[in-house]
Amino acid sequence: MKGNTSSVGIKEAPSGKGSYLKNLFRGIGTLLTGLKVTGREFFTPKVTEQYPENRKELKMFDRFRGTLTMPHDEQGNNRCIACGLCQSVCPNDTIHITTDTVTDPETGKNKRVLVRYEYDLGSCMFCQLCVNTCPHHAIAFDTAFEHAVFDRSKLVLTLNRPAKPAAGNSSADSDSRTEK
Repeated sequence: MKGNTSSVGIKEAPSGKGSYLKNLFRGIGTLLTGLKVTGREFFTPKVTEQYPENRKELKMFDRFRGTLTMPHDEQGNNRCIACGLCQSVCPNDTIHITTDTVTDPETGKNKRVLVRYEYDLGSCMFCQLCVNTCPHHAIAFDTAFEHAVFDRSKLVLTLNRPAKPAAGNSSADSDSRTEK
């Protein structure tokens, strides 16, 4: 009955010493292939970062998307014109913009003014659609990545007002966001 097919079309395995040895050597061959890969990786240099200990010298890549920020100039002004494109393109409704309409005294025309720009870091999926659609490049992602908090409400940030730098901390990252 070697190599015969049954009535349902399934080939029966041939029996005998030849097939046993063939399967044994095939198994040993695949085992050696796996051991070769393991042995090669055993001798490659390791790239593991010792994270908590090396915070000071840890450098994130420039393309890393950490926290959404709204850069401000020295006078505390930002480039946002409150157009709402970032809010409308956000797939998770992470961005909430509150605007007000004021009359420009020079031209007499109505103008939208940004009152509050809220960003929920906890629901953001870091897709960067908001940054890409902003016509005035008013928002950008920075490389800050430590966002662990015990209360989710602390992940809702107000971006349109510059934060007061903490004592001894004058980094540019802390200047562009504040908690709600």
